[in-house]
Amino acid sequence: MSALEGIKIVDLTRILSGPYCTMTLADLGAEVIKIESPQGDDTRQWGPPFVENESAYFLSVNRNKKSLVLNLKKDTDREIFLKLVEKADVVVENFRPGTIDRLNIGYDVLKKHNPKIILASISGFGQTGAYAQKPGYDVLAQGMGGLMSVTGEAGRPPTKAGFSLADVGTGMWAGFGILAALLEREKSGEGQWIDVSLLDTIVSWQTYLAGNYFASGKNPEPLGSEHPNIVPYQAFESADGHFILAVGNDGLWEKFVSVMNMDELNDPKFQTNPLRVSNRNELISLLQETFRTQPSAKWLEMFESVKIPCGPVNKFSDILEDPHMKDREMVVENDHPVLGKVKMLGTPVKFSRTPGRITSSPPSLGEHTEAILQELGYSLDEAVK
Repeated sequence: MSALEGIKIVDLTRILSGPYCTMTLADLGAEVIKIESPQGDDTRQWGPPFVENESAYFLSVNRNKKSLVLNLKKDTDREIFLKLVEKADVVVENFRPGTIDRLNIGYDVLKKHNPKIILASISGFGQTGAYAQKPGYDVLAQGMGGLMSVTGEAGRPPTKAGFSLADVGTGMWAGFGILAALLEREKSGEGQWIDVSLLDTIVSWQTYLAGNYFASGKNPEPLGSEHPNIVPYQAFESADGHFILAVGNDGLWEKFVSVMNMDELNDPKFQTNPLRVSNRNELISLLQETFRTQPSAKWLEMFESVKIPCGPVNKFSDILEDPHMKDREMVVENDHPVLGKVKMLGTPVKFSRTPGRITSSPPSLGEHTEAILQELGYSLDEAVK
């Protein structure tokens, strides 16, 4: 059995945050029925790149799902949706707040059809608050949530993260909330409404940056790859590229000094981490000058020999060919009925008894409409219509 076998999810989401959420749950065994408009999820058209006629973007977050085409503005299709809800455990949506109420499928309506239903709503700014009706996008959350103010190099313009952290992170929070609500329902017998937002996600992740601000009253600033509380803990330039060094405590610092063979590192002002943080610029300048004299592989071999945390700065091509990633099944191939073998990322949560699996390819638009309608009791003629 899979961990979520027997859980049925009706998925109204599109683009990234919602589809990522429901894909992770589908990987763990939930049955996910993706409701698409007649035009389909927007990302079916997002590209290039395409794999033949399939969007690489869509393929990346929609495996293990069934596709049912409904026009929820039509009474007949809304009736079909509500029949699905009666047999479902969870509904997930990522429309702008108020949209599902205007479609007459809001939480109060869903509860009448299924008192145990769990509704998870993903939005840019949440279902309540001054910004609730603002359109929300990942880059807005990164900017308004403070991430862009601390990303990039000092003195340079604000920079967003290299991929959609707010979208993917909010999808994870939604999945976390859904699992907690399912567990609580076992005790109470009742469903509930989960409200997660992109902005809340970015703010909630500030952790030690927020703690630093609460303690000092100083706004955190961009440090490139450096850490505000640990030195040295960053990327360094070598003779042929860059590598990561993470001297996370004073014990590691002692090992580091022993292998670097630099008299300057024995200076008392570098002896403890608080002192190294206070003298950051001087220390980093000394180290950077030395690291440029040898290739990355030389430094990594030296540090690994004494178990100092370090690693390369990989390009995506490096990651996908990394034997460790293959051992961890984080790069997998799946059979697609049209495209043949398609590479995709694996599921990161490993279970000893109920592992996540890729059981089906991302569906074509409306691929399962007929079968799902027949399961709901519609005749073949009605299903075809």
